[in-house]
Amino acid sequence: MKLIAQAAPAAQAQTTTTTTETPAPDAQQGAQPQPQGGLGSTLIFVALLFGIFYFMMIRPQQRKEKERQKMIAELRAGRKVSFAGGLIGTIKEAREQTFVIELCPGTTVEVARGAVAAAIDEPAATDKK
Repeated sequence: MKLIAQAAPAAQAQTTTTTTETPAPDAQQGAQPQPQGGLGSTLIFVALLFGIFYFMMIRPQQRKEKERQKMIAELRAGRKVSFAGGLIGTIKEAREQTFVIELCPGTTVEVARGAVAAAIDEPAATDKK
């Protein structure tokens, strides 16, 4: 039994020496690695992303809305128009903020100018058969 008691302290001494010999992970790697780039490259990326969104989405939508506003300003009585809700009618009277629209003979409604989605081009008289 004496042999077993003597072997155990020797094993403990070896394990303690091996654990103290390995350096801590922080000591091997040093301080945390510095991030690549910086604030300047992040700002450039954000500005580039905003520029792409502006030229691909915002600017074409603004141009389309400007053309629609111009079309609405030029509408006069007798022109056939369609609305965002799908109704189609003929302008009987153009007022400052609204149109009086005839949906079918004898049925007129007053709608806001902004509700007009598009002007419908009438086919030429030679196209009708």
